[in-house]
Amino acid sequence: MISIKEPLFLITIDTEGDNLWSRPREIRTENAKYLPRFQQLCERFGLKPTYLTNYEMAKSPVFQELARDAQRRNQAEVGMHLHAWNSPPLSRTDGHHRNHPYLIEFPEEVMRSKIAHMTDLLESTFSAKMVSHRAGRWAFNEIYAKILVEHGYLVDCSVTPHVSWTGTIGGSKSGGVDYSAFSEEPYFLSLDDISKAGNSPLLEVPMTVRRSPNDIRNVLPRAWQSGAIKKIADVLTPPRWLRPGASSAAQMIELVKSATTDYVEFMLHSSEFMPGGSPNFQSDRDIEKLYDDLTALFEFTRGRFVGATLSDYHQAYVKKLET
Repeated sequence: MISIKEPLFLITIDTEGDNLWSRPREIRTENAKYLPRFQQLCERFGLKPTYLTNYEMAKSPVFQELARDAQRRNQAEVGMHLHAWNSPPLSRTDGHHRNHPYLIEFPEEVMRSKIAHMTDLLESTFSAKMVSHRAGRWAFNEIYAKILVEHGYLVDCSVTPHVSWTGTIGGSKSGGVDYSAFSEEPYFLSLDDISKAGNSPLLEVPMTVRRSPNDIRNVLPRAWQSGAIKKIADVLTPPRWLRPGASSAAQMIELVKSATTDYVEFMLHSSEFMPGGSPNFQSDRDIEKLYDDLTALFEFTRGRFVGATLSDYHQAYVKKLET
């Protein structure tokens, strides 16, 4: 069992269809063919991805083969990632491919049926209990958390500290969740308020997102850090993610160097490993640059971090609390 004697390096991959940013009516999964190269790179550096998998990728024979093999060798984990607009059971969905509604916009009974279906599909497909989760489009709330607990999930990683998704519209005119004031530290969340620690069995493992060192709010009293100042700071010095495309290799390494938690959490979408599978990585040259950055980042982790999946981290965190 992994323990937290050294900080853990968590890799989370939103494993989903090709270029969903373009809102395709027909979702393809060609990106699954590009994942073996990434899996091999992770194994070269002793790192273990958690593939947070949605409906179309769970049905992909190519991804199934990769994930089953990696799981069998204890080199990866499969978790759940749910996109409400195309995850069964489906009702009338005209236009849903265009506006990508958040799961939390649906009635509770619909949320329950979609979560139950996805959990059953993943567990039967990959012959493993699902314990790790990330919400589609980062949209999470208390009802969602309660349903996950009912299904035996132990880890969520939907929280993005310092980031508000309220300007990102779902299926209605309302936006996503505001995580600006959420903790950077892991915590067992309260089912009455997911921004607070509580006594639920669901461990929140927030994404590694930090304020820029140049953020003006770093030197201002907390009372001045909202409203217009927040909006200006978010535009001029946006938060830095442990995520290629959003941050350069040098910025990611600096982020890892400055980590104060007992883990860092990297993320990317599976389709970003395929040329043209995302807005950020359009060409073969873009993909090679991505792998150069990944190699530099992963090389930096040697001797400093231990590779772990989300369920590994949960076990290590619980063990740490018990000692």
